[in-house]
Amino acid sequence: MKQAIIDLGTNTFHLLIVEKSDSGYKLLFRESRPAKIGQAGINQGIITEEGIGRALDVLTYFRQVLDQYSVVPEQVVAMGTSAIRVARNQREFIDRVQEATGISIQVISGESEAEYIYKGVRFAGALTDSTALVMDIGGGSVEFILSNQSRVFWKQSFEIGGQRLRERFMTSDPIAAGSIRRLHDYFQEQLLPLANAVHQYHPAVLVGSSGSFDTLIDMWFMHEHGHLPDPEQSTFTLPVAEFYRAYELLVTRNHADRMQIPGMIELRVDMIVVAVCLIDYVLKTYGISQIQTSTYSLKEGVLASLHY
Repeated sequence: MKQAIIDLGTNTFHLLIVEKSDSGYKLLFRESRPAKIGQAGINQGIITEEGIGRALDVLTYFRQVLDQYSVVPEQVVAMGTSAIRVARNQREFIDRVQEATGISIQVISGESEAEYIYKGVRFAGALTDSTALVMDIGGGSVEFILSNQSRVFWKQSFEIGGQRLRERFMTSDPIAAGSIRRLHDYFQEQLLPLANAVHQYHPAVLVGSSGSFDTLIDMWFMHEHGHLPDPEQSTFTLPVAEFYRAYELLVTRNHADRMQIPGMIELRVDMIVVAVCLIDYVLKTYGISQIQTSTYSLKEGVLASLHY
């Protein structure tokens, strides 16, 4: 049986198509495309007309791929996250997508999003018996999950995603030192519940879920080995020193210069600046000195929930 999962992120839409068999599943198709539905409207709680247009372009293409693989509507799960969750014109957006593409969107809460991310990261094999702080930096929200491979101790979704942060704090490119300080103050204020939970559960490792973490791994591999990692590998250990090498490059260069960094992709080139500021804050504030990454996130978590 075929199964398709669409993750409608604030910045990026992802499509995953697999075929289920007795021995597990086989990957048939995977692609991520920028839709940027949060652009220019996320902090106002609206998906702009341009954002809806970009979404329809990507989803019309996804619809063609679904037809190509003969995936029927009952086998498609489309998850709407932060930008759709908070949009005042959510209903209009969902109706227009349904009308144009036949794709039916299910909007999930931040709590559910965190749960699926945990399942995806666990499915990748990125968790052990020791307590980890799982972190997924989206365009609209950031999910934090304190967990190990057998259970979740605490989880919360915060509406402080990369698109929101960029529009509020990245007033120059390269980002100014003052903006980084203001970001840190903002994190301190917004992440108070996380600080309390970290104090209680003492995570030993930060586990970064896909997105900017994938790009940091690609940059590391290009720097160290001159090639990208094996796409089949789903977990990595990123040396903290390597994270800080990348951090320095990213916060001191402008868009054009960041694009020249081996391993960088257009999709991530601007958002990654505020993302590494958040990672830096988390590592330093909570005294974490190990970074694991998982290429699996929400969509693989949905898949794991459907089949296991």
